[in-house]
Amino acid sequence: MTDRETTRLIAWSSELRGVHARLRQALRAAREAIEDPAAARRELLLYCRGFCVALGDHHRGEDRALFPAIEAAHPSLAPVLRTLMQDHSMIDYLLTALSTAVDQDASREELERHLDGVGAIMESHFAYEERQLLTVLDTLALDQDPRVVLGSL
Repeated sequence: MTDRETTRLIAWSSELRGVHARLRQALRAAREAIEDPAAARRELLLYCRGFCVALGDHHRGEDRALFPAIEAAHPSLAPVLRTLMQDHSMIDYLLTALSTAVDQDASREELERHLDGVGAIMESHFAYEERQLLTVLDTLALDQDPRVVLGSL
């Protein structure tokens, strides 16, 4: 294996950690927009929508490209991947509820509750995903654009 191949293989675990860090930052930005009484409605929409889109894209990319590649290389991880996909479905449901609350001009308190729920599930999901998959990602041979596989954030 060449240095370039080794770097590419190891990069998937780094890519995943980086995307998770950026999604955490996007959640913090959405929270800050809600907490700022002077924040314009437009800002709130921008941050909440941006966060919802980024997290949804990340999970759809994993479901479409990353998880099938992991399962092909490591069939024994199929139950873990199904659990992660169930988490994705639950998070998508919560993101839809957040989006609806934003559309309906919900109170700051209601939006905070939605973000708290998404944030709690997201953190639990990320921690489980990293515990289960980072070692596998260090050796995964997947020749695709990380933005397609993990989302563009």
